[in-house]
Amino acid sequence: MKLNVILEPSDEGGYTVVVPALPGCISEGDTREEALKNIREAIELYLEPVEDDRTFAPDVESLELTV
Repeated sequence: MKLNVILEPSDEGGYTVVVPALPGCISEGDTREEALKNIREAIELYLEPVEDDRTFAPDVESLELTV
């Protein structure tokens, strides 16, 4: 999976990284390399299925769409 990220130098030093396609997925690091390492971990955690996500009412319908 390829995602675009925005890497921005922070006023306090270091870098902030945002993933526009994943609302709220943000990380930071003291160096560019650390910030990119941290955002990779943040993306993995963001996309990791949560067990509670599978708890739905009995009458819901689950569909898979290709986009």
